[in-house]
Amino acid sequence: AVVSTQSTGTLVEEAEQDKATANQFFKDKKYLVSIEWYTKAIDKNPNVPAYYGNRSFAYLKTECFGYAITDADKALQLDRTYLKAYYRRAEANMALGRYKKSLADYDTVRRARPKDKDAQVKFKECDKIVKRLAFEKAINVDSLKKSIIESVDMENMVVEDSYTGPKLGDDFKVTVQFMEELIAWYRDQKVLHRKYAYGMLINIKKYFETQSSLVRITIPSCNKFTVCGDIHGQFYDLLNIFEINGLPSETNPYLFNGDFVDRGSFSVEVIFTLFGFKLLYPDHMFMARGNHESINMNQMYGFDGEVKEKYSKNMSDFFTEIFNWLPLCHVINNGVFVTHGGLFQEDGITIEDIENFDRNRQPPESGVMCDLLWSDPQSFTGRSASKRGVGVQFGPDVTNAFLERNRLKYVIRSHEVKDEGYEVSHDGKCITVFSAPNYCDQMGNKGAFITLKEDLVPKFTTFDAVPHPDVKPMAYANNLLKMSGFM
Repeated sequence: AVVSTQSTGTLVEEAEQDKATANQFFKDKKYLVSIEWYTKAIDKNPNVPAYYGNRSFAYLKTECFGYAITDADKALQLDRTYLKAYYRRAEANMALGRYKKSLADYDTVRRARPKDKDAQVKFKECDKIVKRLAFEKAINVDSLKKSIIESVDMENMVVEDSYTGPKLGDDFKVTVQFMEELIAWYRDQKVLHRKYAYGMLINIKKYFETQSSLVRITIPSCNKFTVCGDIHGQFYDLLNIFEINGLPSETNPYLFNGDFVDRGSFSVEVIFTLFGFKLLYPDHMFMARGNHESINMNQMYGFDGEVKEKYSKNMSDFFTEIFNWLPLCHVINNGVFVTHGGLFQEDGITIEDIENFDRNRQPPESGVMCDLLWSDPQSFTGRSASKRGVGVQFGPDVTNAFLERNRLKYVIRSHEVKDEGYEVSHDGKCITVFSAPNYCDQMGNKGAFITLKEDLVPKFTTFDAVPHPDVKPMAYANNLLKMSGFM
């Protein structure tokens, strides 16, 4: 019994040391390493609520919202009065757009700490969001079939004489010269005139409405084809990709695989640049929807606020309409399946099922569309609950079955930060590519893109972040998100 007590005491001490090590890694913004050390502490002493609360915060930083909720729940099982766990759970649910659940937890904290100003402010901010969404839902019932553009008076929208930026003709047809001028204009942090911006958006919506949910691409024998992952509003890093790899053109085609916007504070510049090249080269520039091309994400992570700051609420709402029409995935040369998130909770899905899928909606919390936008690979076989709280984690057996059923070679997906900008998993049959280096100015990762030729052998190019003007990531994000310490 004495030995057992001493052993237990040693484990408790070691767990505290592991927690201290984890805290230092967290402070240094090495969140994945901090999670490993918090886990070591929990393995040695699983009865300390703070270990789960701290790991929950680290999971929040790495966008593992499902795991963050699980850890907060475990902390509260150990101690219902551990208020940090209510905060963590509220923050995770908020990040997933589950505002009513967040509100309930913020309410618990403010009742427990009636003199805590931070708790009161967060409750009030969350309450505003819940009430605003309820109001918007009520007033939108009668206008669901009307496009925002019907309320925009394009004919009487005047381009002032003082405007010296890029211009389009009456048909808003994009030219090479316009794109060159637009990039230079944006590089100097200037705003495209709203008339030309709306003109581009009208034309891009018309185009995407004609596309299938799954788009088939053929790489000509003499060309390379480039696949980029998440850009997340990092406009100057996007320009660096073009410096390294060339601008999109009929001989230099690209596919951008979702999450063009949010977090980075130059999302407007990114999306108009990508839309511009899509309009200029519709058969050589491709774009897929990511989980951040949605209302909940845009309202929380900055794109909605940025568009309102640079243009208007009407334009932000029009972007929502357009994002609903973005294709969900692509197949290259009948061999490579490309989608933002990953594969499915169910077996038997075919590319023909996806091709005919009705995508004109906000992403649901389950089903084919949700999985395409949110899922992640795992190293072991089978499926498991998503670390994000939405979608599913799928193993190499799931990938193999999907590829065999659809006679495909491998999957390219994005959605996850990787230290080298890419990762090859599932015996080479599942590749992750992420193109936002030093994500949010703090992750220290490289960016990457993939180039393919007719043989579909992937070639990886990695690159570092480049300097950008002094506008911090999340500058336009929801106030509650910023108050909660999200990057």
